[in-house]
Amino acid sequence: MAETTINEAKNDIKPPSPHLENLKTVFKKLRANKAAMVGGFLILFFIIVSIVGPYLTPHDPYVTNVSDKLHGPSAEYWFGTDNLGRDIFTRIIHGMSLTLYIGFSSVIIGLVIGVVIGLISGYYGKKIDAVLMRFIDVLLAFPGILLALAIVSILGASLNNVIIAVGIFSVPMFARIVRGSTLAVKKLEYVDAVKALGASDARIIFRHILPNIMSPIIVQATIRMATAILTAAGLSFLGLGAQPPTPEWGAMLSAGRNYMWDSPHIALFPGLAIVIVVLSFNLFGDGLRDALDPKMKA
Repeated sequence: MAETTINEAKNDIKPPSPHLENLKTVFKKLRANKAAMVGGFLILFFIIVSIVGPYLTPHDPYVTNVSDKLHGPSAEYWFGTDNLGRDIFTRIIHGMSLTLYIGFSSVIIGLVIGVVIGLISGYYGKKIDAVLMRFIDVLLAFPGILLALAIVSILGASLNNVIIAVGIFSVPMFARIVRGSTLAVKKLEYVDAVKALGASDARIIFRHILPNIMSPIIVQATIRMATAILTAAGLSFLGLGAQPPTPEWGAMLSAGRNYMWDSPHIALFPGLAIVIVVLSFNLFGDGLRDALDPKMKA
């Protein structure tokens, strides 16, 4: 009777999930990477500030006060005021949510389109692969910023068009990475076994191949956030992105360049905000790449 109870208890104990063990291993590697942890905490901080910050700022980001224009940093205006008397600190906080929205939206567009193209190209190969990869090669022939610049010039200067442009120029990187990973995974034995059981191509691609190539996709998406934010800020700096009086960091940097000698703080603080956010995503992306690499020791 006692042996039966012990055996039943053993049967009730489930082995730990391999996915949970993998997550623990990844987190352990990330925690050991101090630079990645700093980047991750900064990203989390920016997300929280972008959500809560606009409700706590002391001034209105759009209200002008010419009598207070070009003031340097002070107790009332932490980052000073711009040429129209608007509080730069308030505008940077309000612009943070806009910057992250542009980055996330454009990366999602590039990720979805690029992943679909890469999966189809890598799985089917032959003529489909040749046609899709020639299209990707055409996009890769243009430097990223020039491609985005050309798209915005055609579509017109607006925030939504910047998101579309940055998303399109992100497609080739995702497509090439996913295609290479798909070519490697589809040769594995378990894919042949699933085919032999009569599974459809769609089921094989999205249920068996895609989950096993998520690591490089996640890493690329994280690093691509930095590139997307930087590119969007560059387009706004050139006057092709968010239009005044929208508190977008690239547009604020562009407005401040005319006052670099007399009031450098107008361009300094938006520029620092861009640098810190981009650096945070790069640090976290590099650490995530090392953590998800099975060849790296914990």
